[in-house]
Amino acid sequence: MLQIYLEMLNFREIISVSLVLFSVIDIIGSVPVIIDLRKKAGKIESERATIVAGVIMLVFLFLGESILLLFGIDVASFAIAGAIIIFFLGVEMVLGIRLFRGDTSTQSSSIVPLAFPIIAGAGTMTTILSLRAEFSQINVLIGIVLNLIFVYIVLKTSSWIEQKLGKAGEDILRKVFGVILLAIAVKLFKTNLTL
Repeated sequence: MLQIYLEMLNFREIISVSLVLFSVIDIIGSVPVIIDLRKKAGKIESERATIVAGVIMLVFLFLGESILLLFGIDVASFAIAGAIIIFFLGVEMVLGIRLFRGDTSTQSSSIVPLAFPIIAGAGTMTTILSLRAEFSQINVLIGIVLNLIFVYIVLKTSSWIEQKLGKAGEDILRKVFGVILLAIAVKLFKTNLTL
């Protein structure tokens, strides 16, 4: 079994998968959202958020389509649901208002909306399904793990990043990336909307 996986290892595929996932997850672009969530909750549990996002991605890698079919949900509907959550996060950032008023404990904000849908959102999951169809499962798995390591590093250093940005830099980034989040949400919605 191990021999089969070793034969399927392909450095080029791993790089391709890693780069595609890196651009979809866009953890660097999510830094203002992470800073915002940390301010609301007091701190972010980097390990918990990374592990939960990783579990979501791995489950989707191996069982994604089956899970959606079990609930009678197609990939497009799932992507639209994720787009709506991302849209409201963008609105919060641009307008400086607070829409997510539920439980702001560290544990819950590390999972929703950080682990899902920011890190392992609808875009990431649909991308994983596409990658699985194109590349060997072991190479997609390694690409996911590499991205999770980078996500963890960014989450762990978010307070240091915030200090380097300063208040003005943080405000500018929050507004700019809020608009980008809105655009991503609209694109996800448009792409997956079937009339």
